[in-house]
Amino acid sequence: MPGIYFLRPARGAASSSFPPSGEVLTMSDRKLAFLYSPEVEALTYPPECPFKTQRAGLTRLRLKSFGLLGDENRFEVTPRRATLAELKQFHTAPYLHELQHAAGGDLTVEGLGMGIGGVDTPVFKDMFECGAWACGAGFAAADLLLQKKADIAFNLLGGFHHAMADRAAGFCYLNDVVLACMKLADAGKRVLYLDVDAHHGDGVQAAFYRRQDVMTISLHESGKTLFPWGGFEDEIGEGVGRGYNVNVPLPAETYDEAYLMAFDSVAVPLATAFNPDVLVLELGLDILAGDPLTHLRMTNNVVVEIAERLLRLNCPMLVAGGGGYHVENTVRGWALAWRTFCGENDECDFGLGMGGVMLASTEWAGGLRDRTLAVSAEQRRAVEPELRTTIETVINNVFRLHGLETTSGSAGILPAISGPNKATSRQDAGVPGPAGLTEPAIKNKRKRSKS
Repeated sequence: MPGIYFLRPARGAASSSFPPSGEVLTMSDRKLAFLYSPEVEALTYPPECPFKTQRAGLTRLRLKSFGLLGDENRFEVTPRRATLAELKQFHTAPYLHELQHAAGGDLTVEGLGMGIGGVDTPVFKDMFECGAWACGAGFAAADLLLQKKADIAFNLLGGFHHAMADRAAGFCYLNDVVLACMKLADAGKRVLYLDVDAHHGDGVQAAFYRRQDVMTISLHESGKTLFPWGGFEDEIGEGVGRGYNVNVPLPAETYDEAYLMAFDSVAVPLATAFNPDVLVLELGLDILAGDPLTHLRMTNNVVVEIAERLLRLNCPMLVAGGGGYHVENTVRGWALAWRTFCGENDECDFGLGMGGVMLASTEWAGGLRDRTLAVSAEQRRAVEPELRTTIETVINNVFRLHGLETTSGSAGILPAISGPNKATSRQDAGVPGPAGLTEPAIKNKRKRSKS
């Protein structure tokens, strides 16, 4: 896309670093689209349900109040409702039939067997419409990228990554991210699906477990402590998809520094080796400290770090919503991600000049960025050894399948997170550091022509 990203290496050329060498151009030409429709505001889950559809609208209002939405390069797009034929591209006809009937007040035994009507899949009149609009917005976002009308498209109405082809789960009835990835892949694009939601994206994993045109990478709280109780290191895909499904389960209490080590050690080199045409990001913000349903301890400063790394992948992005059950923290985090993708920096942390007030947990009234959270020695001892073992396992299971070097008995390549020389030892080990700038060990990168 002209004038948007720094020069992209030719297909088939081995990239020696992440990000590729070159300067990021002026951000003012980058086009961001925000998918939103007032019709969706009226579609709500039951009041007692922790999933709040209003988060997208609240984020929109926050962005407009900051002057970050409403010009030719930061614009709104009204989505459409997905058709039944489009939904059948992934979901089975019997499941869609039962879902529609349940929404109309007729929940059958067959519907119950498909997960409809559970504790985390309540029956309510808007459940089919809500999912259909989210999927339609996902299709619209994919179209914007394919038609080069946007470089980054935000569909915060979506992110329903637990829905299976024939089963509802985890507040998810229709899987917009699977359908968007399928649309992009069907257009001949090489798709990287990156899921940073605290919950494992099991529905997306199931959809692409035997495919290699869509790589899925999920960093999530371990299935030992959180629904959907899976997403472990040995789930790496099957058949031609072997090595194209990657899971990084995180220990409870994982904090910013530990998370970024995992991201830089696994996601960065794999994304570089895969060299996608397009990225689909599930930006669930139930990873943030204070979320009532999860057990992680990140701040939204991680959102900025992730966004900056992904911009250097140098490809279009579809950003979906997902989890996030502390509404204000989620809205601030999504607004912060948009601001980062716009190229705005911390010198304009909107509201700080109005006299920010520090509240409990991660809340800060007056700015978008969270305050830094202290990490106790006990927390480090609980997180670091388990996380290092996880990273080593993923590297040993997957890296060689993508021409990435690994070290036998890889404890030597993963430094301790804490300690006075952690940055130096990480760099010496050849593991990407906090900026994702060190050289990943890539060899024999696959050659392919530009699509």
